[in-house]
Amino acid sequence: MSSIDQQFVEYIVKSLVGNPDDVSIERSIDEKGVLLTLTVNPEDLGRVIGKRGMTAQSLRTLLRALGTKNDARYNLKIVNNDADAGSYSSSSSTTTTSDDSSDQPVEESTDEAVENKESDLAKNTRKELAELDDLDI
Repeated sequence: MSSIDQQFVEYIVKSLVGNPDDVSIERSIDEKGVLLTLTVNPEDLGRVIGKRGMTAQSLRTLLRALGTKNDARYNLKIVNNDADAGSYSSSSSTTTTSDDSSDQPVEESTDEAVENKESDLAKNTRKELAELDDLDI
């Protein structure tokens, strides 16, 4: 029998992924609180983590709200069970929720480019401050 927290996370994750039958959540309790271990199909791992880890962070925020209601501390662990992740390890490993920015183009950074960005930022900030000064509050 699964608890309300498992059902809650399962419902949300199954709504996100392409393979909802592969979603499994294990629950364990220790001195630090309740640990929910989420395992999904390797193809759906990116959807669950989200860009820059935002989806995973949102899940953790919702769990924190549920924990406030139930007087419990919840932790969510997302497991990467992809066999192709590394040839040296056949066991499951935990994924991090930070996303590498490989999707975005790499920009060459020079001192001149940094100075131009800073001066553009300063110009925009001054412009916004001038607009705020014109407001009658």
